[in-house]
Amino acid sequence: MEPLSLAFIGWFFTLVPAAALLIGAAILFSLYQSGGLQRRYAEQSVWNDLVLLTIWSAGMLGGIGVLLGQSWSRPLLDFFCWVLSALAVLSGATRLYTLKRMAGGAHIDWFKAVAGVLAMAVPIVALCAATIFTLRSETARQALGGY
Repeated sequence: MEPLSLAFIGWFFTLVPAAALLIGAAILFSLYQSGGLQRRYAEQSVWNDLVLLTIWSAGMLGGIGVLLGQSWSRPLLDFFCWVLSALAVLSGATRLYTLKRMAGGAHIDWFKAVAGVLAMAVPIVALCAATIFTLRSETARQALGGY
């Protein structure tokens, strides 16, 4: 497998997490304006949103670090990719479990359900795997310093 371009990794992992943070902030602001934020935090812990904020911030900072050629960006982006992969797989599994539970005795088209989960999870995991492979390559070690 050919490593990805460090410029691509840097820009991708700067812009995508930044977009995720902006979208998340817009959703939370909208919930706040409608009065739904208080209800959300009465039903769920604020820690869920804080952890997601931290994870996406780590991804964005890792991308910025790659663009700036900083050695600390390699382990940070490596960590982000592992966590994002785990979250994508766990989210897909949770959605399938919830579908089964909510359906009761109704027929479920499992082929479509699993295909939908795989359509989201596989590209994320593949991109993260390629990024981890690239960050551990000799080219990245030379460009960003070793760890």
